[in-house]
Amino acid sequence: MRIIVKIVKWLLGLIVLAIAALVAWLYFAPPELIRVGSGYSAKIVCSNVFIAGRDPNEVLAVDVQAPGHPLLRLMRVSVDKNRGTVSAGLLGFLGKSEAVARDGLGCASVPDGDVGKARRTAVYAEPAATSQDALWPEGERVDASQNPEILKIVADNAMAGTGMRAIVVVKNGRVVAERYGDGFSVKTPLLGWSMTKTVNAAIVGTLIRDGKLAVDNKGLFTPWKVDGRAAISLADMMAMSSGLEFNEDYGDVADVTRMLYLEPDMAGFAGSKPLTGEVGKVFSYSSGTAVMLSRLWQDAIGDRAKALTWPRMALFEPLGMHSAVLETDEQGTFVGSSYLYATAHDWARFGQFLLQGGVWNGNEVLPAGFVDWMREPASASKVYGKGQLWIEAPGDEENPGAGVAAGLPKDTYWMEGHDGQTVAIIPSEQLVVVRLGLTPAKLNYRPQALVGALVKALHLTSSVARSRPARHSHDKACENGRLRRFARLPIPERRTGIRAA
Repeated sequence: MRIIVKIVKWLLGLIVLAIAALVAWLYFAPPELIRVGSGYSAKIVCSNVFIAGRDPNEVLAVDVQAPGHPLLRLMRVSVDKNRGTVSAGLLGFLGKSEAVARDGLGCASVPDGDVGKARRTAVYAEPAATSQDALWPEGERVDASQNPEILKIVADNAMAGTGMRAIVVVKNGRVVAERYGDGFSVKTPLLGWSMTKTVNAAIVGTLIRDGKLAVDNKGLFTPWKVDGRAAISLADMMAMSSGLEFNEDYGDVADVTRMLYLEPDMAGFAGSKPLTGEVGKVFSYSSGTAVMLSRLWQDAIGDRAKALTWPRMALFEPLGMHSAVLETDEQGTFVGSSYLYATAHDWARFGQFLLQGGVWNGNEVLPAGFVDWMREPASASKVYGKGQLWIEAPGDEENPGAGVAAGLPKDTYWMEGHDGQTVAIIPSEQLVVVRLGLTPAKLNYRPQALVGALVKALHLTSSVARSRPARHSHDKACENGRLRRFARLPIPERRTGIRAA
């Protein structure tokens, strides 16, 4: 009996020792998967608390844990609103990561723990206020609609999709219908994920307009000038055909998750990747490419402080996108791949801006013809444009032309983001449809049905208005068809609230 007791004690001692060793290992040398999970948790909670004003526990449970990797269910977060920080870790203390909020630039992941350094990257300019009384897009007021067909489409939960947070429908330059999920409103900034890439491409366009960048620029980064990467042009980067290695798989620790949550210098990490394909010949969707584009246009400005204010001064304020917050990494490089927060009204403003060819209130914010160039099919892809946007709808990437076959107009093009973020732009119908939410790809939601139904209903009810451009925001050169071609320029199921208008 004594022998049995000794054996049991010995086994229990081994178990305790093994558990202690496991905890010590996880604490002092946590696996990268745990660090990615804690970095993601801290960053998403931080941005939603300090930009969108949401409850941290709700964000953790709904945005992080419910749709994500099972490991995320073990993450715990701590929010310090006085310091503007969020820390997260497995069970609250293993593999801990931090994110920090900065004035004007949202939150940044701090993989190396240097919160002070990350905090020094800030912008102190307050955005202008949007008039609540003026009609959208000059203000936020939306008139009530008498169109029951549009109201019915927007109210249809199957059309809206599980996890819908906002729908905004713009026809002829005015919001004609909108809907918000429970807990969200016209004032809630929402994350666009990869729709940020298209906005980042427009920022590149503002530097092209000013002659500081050209699409045929090569030798883009100093280390690239001594090897085959010297052949990569700005146009190759914009079209996702740089030939650079980059793993965009979100299922585990891949290049994209490592860049976003483990690397303090995201552009430096992406820029260190070798060539694995022929430049300009192979399409490879890469968030690393978008972050490098941010680094390029920031370097083209030259002055660090001016570069940090550029998105707001050159794009957001002229368009009235006063809610927009484009976040940077710890080093101060804008995360042009993923991290733009804006209200649904402001995402709709950007969609309307593209529809108008980069013109707003008569001002050419982008070079004439630049948006048309963005929409042209990339030479290495039939479904992606030359300027960080999609020609085909979500899910149709392997089936070009499916959208047209399903009844969408030929000139429809898309901004697309993770978990069901889309903006559909249809110039022939003078229509922009914004749909934002938390809808994982595994649910197989397609916004095409929503957009197609709206096209049909609006086409039938306003056949005259659909051919009339919005006078308040079109340049006369656009109306007269005298835009110069860009290529010719000498450039170096929750409850919802529904409103219709």
